[in-house]
Amino acid sequence: MPATTTKSAFRAGVRDGAPFMVVAAPFALLFGVLATEAGLNLFEVMSFSLVVIAGAAQFTALQLMQDETPTIIVLVSALAVNLRVAMYSAALTPYLGKAPLWQRACAAYMLVDQSYALSHARFDAEPQMSVPARMSYFFGTCTLLIPTWYAASFAGAALGTALPPQIPLDFALPIMFLSMVAPMMRTLPHIVAAGVAVVISIAAASIPYSLGLLVAGIAGMMAGAQVDLWLERRAP
Repeated sequence: MPATTTKSAFRAGVRDGAPFMVVAAPFALLFGVLATEAGLNLFEVMSFSLVVIAGAAQFTALQLMQDETPTIIVLVSALAVNLRVAMYSAALTPYLGKAPLWQRACAAYMLVDQSYALSHARFDAEPQMSVPARMSYFFGTCTLLIPTWYAASFAGAALGTALPPQIPLDFALPIMFLSMVAPMMRTLPHIVAAGVAVVISIAAASIPYSLGLLVAGIAGMMAGAQVDLWLERRAP
């Protein structure tokens, strides 16, 4: 594929990823503020964001740490929340698996909810894209988003408790996930998996250390997989 097409794919990725800055920035800002309130210093907050770069896992770990949860539970819970990234990787491998190792390594670090959702939808809609163009699009989706996450995390940690408590920064998390998940609820297995996970998470809300979320996630994946198998058996 010509370099100009690869460049246009990168520009398209930047354009598609830009709107997510609107919700990622307050989300990261909120993490920085809450992490500072929990006792982490600026270096620890930025190390957390740079190494983990996964908002849901960071908030989960932070909350459990504040509740003085055993370290092993903190680690298991954060890893469980991030298990979805392993599924993201498996879903993108058919599209990006032939890229050079260093590109795949960079993509693995930058694989977040937004980059996955945008890239998978684009690759599925345009199967004729070459591997270089796909990788360019993927990196484009992260170009603005990830630096925004770093900068907002730093700003939140630097500001600390100086922000007025009435600023509703906590709206960012549900809006961001809804904006990514809702358009993907196009098949029966997806809908069943989401529905089962929601019901189980509510029913298991009383389980200590937020372990009910792990149970709900596993139940949702199992339900979705079973429905997918059922549909395959029914196919002619």
